[in-house]
Amino acid sequence: MSDNIPFEIQAEIMKKLPAKSLVQFRTVSKAWKSLIDSSQFIVEYSGRHTQEQHLLVWYSHKFEQKYVPVVDDHTFPEQKVSPTIPPPMNMLNYASIIGISHGLLCLYYNYQEGLGGPYSGIDIAFLWNLSIRKVVAVAVPNVGCGMYETVLGFGVCRETIEPKIVKVTHIKRFSDMESISCIPWQVEIFTSSTGAWRTPYSTNLPFNKSIEFNYFTVAVDGFMYLLVIERNTMDGVFSSGYPHIP
Repeated sequence: MSDNIPFEIQAEIMKKLPAKSLVQFRTVSKAWKSLIDSSQFIVEYSGRHTQEQHLLVWYSHKFEQKYVPVVDDHTFPEQKVSPTIPPPMNMLNYASIIGISHGLLCLYYNYQEGLGGPYSGIDIAFLWNLSIRKVVAVAVPNVGCGMYETVLGFGVCRETIEPKIVKVTHIKRFSDMESISCIPWQVEIFTSSTGAWRTPYSTNLPFNKSIEFNYFTVAVDGFMYLLVIERNTMDGVFSSGYPHIP
C-alpha cells in the first residue's frame, strides 16, 4: 500500500506519529529507516511534538537505586509509577546523573574489576531514552586518575538534535598545578552519529593555573557551561573555550 502513496506524504504522516511507532517503522524498509534517522526529520519531528514536563525521581531503597518518572502537574501527589528499567540500567548502583535533555537522560557509572559482565572494569556513560525505554552504552576512555580527574557534560545539539557527551580531563589539585608548566586540559566529544570520541578544534582549554574544574555542568541553548573554582576568589562560573556544542 505504501508504494501507492508518495514518499513525501508518507514522511508527513510519520511526523505525526508517536515515538514508539517510529521505532517500529525503522525496521519496515531501508527508506523509512533512513528518513526517520535523518537530522532533518528529527528536527521537524521534535518541533511538532511538545511533551508533558516530567520529573525523574531518583532514590535508594535497601542499597538499590530506583528511578520513577512522573508528570509534573497537579496530579503529582496521586501518581504511583513503577517503570520497567531496561538492562543494563537495572544493574547499576550509585550511578551519577550527568544531564537530561530532549527526553534523554545521561548517566555515568564505573564498573569495578571483578564484577563480571561485558562492562567489567570499564567506565560507561548511558544514554537512556525514557519514552521508548531504549538505552545506549558508551565506553568512556582515558578517565583521569591520580593527579588527573575527568568531568563529563551532556547536551543535545540545537541544529541537528543529536545527543553529545563532552569530556574534560584536567589536573585535580592546585598543589599539582604549581609543579608543572603545562596543564593538559584535554577536551573530547562523543557524537551519537559517529559513535566515536574526537578532540574538537586544534587546541585544548586555555592555560590558567588558578582554575579548578568542578563536577557541575549544564547545557543551555547549545552552550556547555562548567562550574569552576578560582583559587583566589573560590567562586565563579566559567564558560569553556568550546561554548557551542559542535
